[in-house]
Amino acid sequence: MPRIPMLFPGQASQSVGMAADLLAAGGTAAEFLRSVNDLVGIDLVGIMTAGPAEILTETRNAQPAILAHSVAVTLALGDLGVLPSIVAGHSLGEFSAAVACSALCPEDAVRTVRRRGELMWTAGQEIPGTMAAVMGLSGAQVAEVCAGIDGVVVPANHNSDNQVVISGEIAAVAAAGEALKAAGAKRVAPLNVSGAFHSPLLEGAATAFRAFLDSIAVHDPAVPLVANVSAEPVTAAAALREGFARQLTAPVLWHDTMERICGGDHRPRVVLEVGPGKVLTGLARRAYPDVTFVPVGTVEDLEGLPAVLAAHAG
Repeated sequence: MPRIPMLFPGQASQSVGMAADLLAAGGTAAEFLRSVNDLVGIDLVGIMTAGPAEILTETRNAQPAILAHSVAVTLALGDLGVLPSIVAGHSLGEFSAAVACSALCPEDAVRTVRRRGELMWTAGQEIPGTMAAVMGLSGAQVAEVCAGIDGVVVPANHNSDNQVVISGEIAAVAAAGEALKAAGAKRVAPLNVSGAFHSPLLEGAATAFRAFLDSIAVHDPAVPLVANVSAEPVTAAAALREGFARQLTAPVLWHDTMERICGGDHRPRVVLEVGPGKVLTGLARRAYPDVTFVPVGTVEDLEGLPAVLAAHAG
């Protein structure tokens, strides 16, 4: 079976009930999920499958939950013989992508993302911040407006050619939102997050996370991983580790990442979104209508995948 590009979702892809069918189905995915609680020291799988939603949504829980779901699906894909040709993940999804390309072992990835989520959660409690999605302006336009605002507010996620998320101090994000609407933004939507992720307000968390990463084994990726911080394919462990550390304060260059994977002359026929939800698929289908994007997050998705791949073979 040919190798296929794989994308891995980030925060806000979680929902109560996630991965319950994978757990019930048994096999490699279920075996991994049953190991997760011991790795994080809480009943994370219980929170994933039964809630409550407000506990699952907490950054310190949502991040390892999404990773656990994504890794479980990755393992199930491996059992089907479906392997990646290139990988990328949105923010925390980069750690799921690292598992898929054998740069991180599943257990270390769970521990790492749990720690990442804890640090980001704590930073948000100590230094309040927020984020907002801006639709209808380019990244350059958003950056120019943010540069004129008093206080800390920066472009954080370049999701597409006309969707950029801003992040920073609460008052500065609000002021930037008004200025962006005056500059022609179609919409500015506040996000339900616990902090100013991918902004300078997370500098302390980034320093602590860099120290934690020293205890984690990172290997050369078996296939290229397109990094959030550079939108360049990474094939060396040292570069990957550095990108993990920089992520917390650097913007996610997702639009450029997708151009790297899908924007060239040799576009893939099929790209998989591996894990919960369909956020990345929704963004990508509008930008690359000639590529088939397939979300794979459930047992039903896995069972139907061979037929989908056969239909697009050749």
